[in-house]
Amino acid sequence: MKRKLIAAVSVAGMMATVAACGNGGDDKGKTDAGGAKEITVWVMDGSAPKAWIDEVNKEFSAKHPGVTVKVEEQKWTGIQEKVTTALSEDTPPDVLELGNTQTAGYAVTGGLADLTGDKSKLGADAWQKSMLASAEVDGKLYSAPWYAANRVVIYDKKAFEKAGVTPPKTRDEWVAGLEKLKAADPASQPIYLPGQSWYVLAGLIWDEGGDLAVKDGGKWKGGLGTPQAASAMDFYKKLQSFSTAPKDKDEANPQQSTDIVPKGGVASWIGLGWEAGGAEKALKEAGKEADFGYFPIPGKTAEKTSTVFLGGSNLAVAERSKNKDLAKEWLALAAGKDQMTKYAAETKGALLPNQAAANFTPAAGSFAEAMGKAGVNGKITPVTAGWANVETEPNPIKEFMTKVLKGEDAAKAGADADKEIANRINK
Repeated sequence: MKRKLIAAVSVAGMMATVAACGNGGDDKGKTDAGGAKEITVWVMDGSAPKAWIDEVNKEFSAKHPGVTVKVEEQKWTGIQEKVTTALSEDTPPDVLELGNTQTAGYAVTGGLADLTGDKSKLGADAWQKSMLASAEVDGKLYSAPWYAANRVVIYDKKAFEKAGVTPPKTRDEWVAGLEKLKAADPASQPIYLPGQSWYVLAGLIWDEGGDLAVKDGGKWKGGLGTPQAASAMDFYKKLQSFSTAPKDKDEANPQQSTDIVPKGGVASWIGLGWEAGGAEKALKEAGKEADFGYFPIPGKTAEKTSTVFLGGSNLAVAERSKNKDLAKEWLALAAGKDQMTKYAAETKGALLPNQAAANFTPAAGSFAEAMGKAGVNGKITPVTAGWANVETEPNPIKEFMTKVLKGEDAAKAGADADKEIANRINK
């Protein structure tokens, strides 16, 4: 999920190569003969545009003469193990980027510095509440939210025009539009929706007032065996009935953006910015026209779009950092309004900044515009270290979805899934 999210940056034309400001050095946290210090910052491949990171470091160095910032770009493959090891060592990176669903795990094991007392300095009051949730554990702050992205409905403008369908505002309008698309072209799929697109289902569950898991006393329990999850799954099943996508696969197997959509016969689908860009590129390479439109996943009423999963990254300070004060200063600068405004502009709206005041004004009708409208109703998966175990394959949420789509009672399938979720999340 994280690797896919970051690829959205390339769609917006980001420069992914990250360079350090200053000469750098090998003695993290130590003073050299000239009295200078160095802090090390880890960012992930594609997260930080070169022009932006250079600007942050230039401003930081102006405020802290003699301090060098060494920026090291990391790959997503194997990053969890690498971070775990680094945080246990005596010379970890001072500041590091973490996936928003990973942050809690590193916090509860003592790897991250407690930033609760630094909220004012960091400008926490301005951060979007939906992003802030991933940065806190048990009321304490362990990171600053950085950026996020979410899914929207991507549609073929010609198919919609032929069927007389306009972007819907409600679930009922959405289904009515799919009916029209089906009638206009029975050979095509009104929507491509695999049976295991569980991030989409999560948003529908949140719309019903439920959750994937909830804390009950000192333990967590699954939330799929509830009336809210059953109602959400019922609507998902209605949507999926307009698709010929497999009921036992997710959106990545096969990859919807490059393996399915470019073949034609798909009037709409739900995806991220990098997927929209990938589909456009594949269509053009095949000599076909790519003419996509975008709209937020509709909510129950026109007043509110559907809740969506917000994937993204946070910036944290290592508990064992030898330069915590300097690390916090760099973090405050990078996550502050001025630099986040520049960040949003550099990424051209492909990623949502941590505060509304820094939002980039995207082009009308663009993916970024639809994503921004939907992102205000964003949420994340349960904030607990054990959540990572739930997403391990075979994912019990995916299995629940397939069972229901194939006819099993939602309450029974949900109860079975909840047992597995509880077993994993409480480890």
